[in-house]
Amino acid sequence: MSELFEFGKGILESQPFSMLLGTELEVFEPGTAVLVLVVRDEFKQQHGFVHGGVLSYLADNALTYAGGSVLGDSVTSEYKINYLRPAIGEKLVAKASVVSAGKNQAVCQCSVVAIGTDERVVAVAQGTITKVVPKAPL
Repeated sequence: MSELFEFGKGILESQPFSMLLGTELEVFEPGTAVLVLVVRDEFKQQHGFVHGGVLSYLADNALTYAGGSVLGDSVTSEYKINYLRPAIGEKLVAKASVVSAGKNQAVCQCSVVAIGTDERVVAVAQGTITKVVPKAPL
């Protein structure tokens, strides 16, 4: 495994919420990130679909991973998500990539795919990822 991938795994393992959900890092390369989440009943809303908040979390985290792969330590400064269809399946895969990056900011896009008997894109997102710049001591 690459040094970048190992670093990314360490970041994921330091996120208590991601560990609670069981998120796994599948790909972490310059400009690209793929996060995977096995669907559990606790993630579903009253109609049996994966809750939009779970999809949103997964897209947000994948966007930040993609941006962080080129910027370093980063946070999401904004993002938008479109829910395309109900998320039904056994697994969710969020695939994010950098569209454009500068020194301190990257614009990234993400597709969230539900995998069951088939694969369907259930949401798409776009976000701006901002490099964390350490503050000088006072």
